[in-house]
Amino acid sequence: MQRILIIQTAFIGDVVLATGLLEKLHQHFPDAEIDMAVRKGNESLFDDHPFLHQILIWNKKSAKYKHLFQLLSIVRRRKYDVVINVQRYFATGFLTAFSGADRKIGFDKNPFSFFFTDIISHDFSGLGDATHEIQRNHALIRSFTDEKAGRPVLYPTTKAFEKIAVYQQRPYICIAPASVWFTKQYPADQWIDLIHQLPAHYSIYLLGAPSDQHLCDTIRKQSNDRVIDLSGQLSFLESAALMKAAVMNYVNDSAPMHFASAMNAPVTAIYCSTIPGFGYGPLSDQSRVVESQENLSCRPCGLHGHAACPEKHFKCARTIQTEQLLNSLSSL
Repeated sequence: MQRILIIQTAFIGDVVLATGLLEKLHQHFPDAEIDMAVRKGNESLFDDHPFLHQILIWNKKSAKYKHLFQLLSIVRRRKYDVVINVQRYFATGFLTAFSGADRKIGFDKNPFSFFFTDIISHDFSGLGDATHEIQRNHALIRSFTDEKAGRPVLYPTTKAFEKIAVYQQRPYICIAPASVWFTKQYPADQWIDLIHQLPAHYSIYLLGAPSDQHLCDTIRKQSNDRVIDLSGQLSFLESAALMKAAVMNYVNDSAPMHFASAMNAPVTAIYCSTIPGFGYGPLSDQSRVVESQENLSCRPCGLHGHAACPEKHFKCARTIQTEQLLNSLSSL
């Protein structure tokens, strides 16, 4: 195997989990040129990555299909020996099917799977069977690597570590309060209550994308002067570098949880409407899951969450106690 392409053009958390494939492939084929195709905006996750030869970028927001055909042209010119498609959707199936690769590997649920040379069963029932996503991904390469799934790993650059050094003068806690989905996001007033009860000797940093700045600013204004809002100020790799040395990282079931996993950073993952059994739980050696202690018949209400609670009460979040979050810190 001389040239390998991994295709994962989904959201940032999914891409982070797919780095486990990159780790395993490099371990077994250290001399291979490994490329990765991602959506535009996620490429900075791989700045100066030690194992990647090239990043291919698909601009999905502007002239989506024009850029898809441009990407296909690049893929065909690269003459890959193997293309590994981590996704189950039309566009990436099209890329894989017509890549020109000798070996085309993908899941059976992809609409183009009948063009693949290796069709892999996608082991997900949606019933909370606890098979982790990295294991589902690993099924794509198990036949020519080994039985153990590779854990996700990120490699922040030297510049990333240099930038966040100023925030590491005293012990600190990171909080990533936002989520794309309302029902996966722990409520702002409950984050504020947690902050007020955290030990006074910790600095507290709020992390998030530029789109999270309003939420983070609201939390900061109602908290105390220990809280510094870094939302929109750090890159993916800078955020990951900061999380690595945190005493604790408090996150939702969202991308920052996977950042913590990829840095093996201590993490407390809060699950509101979703459950760890879907297979996207934290992988850090020091990880805690916090969820409602009530037996709610409406939970989980979906794999990805909703824009509002379908039952109007949001008990999956509202019944979580601040003490549960504090206990994960005191148990270290």
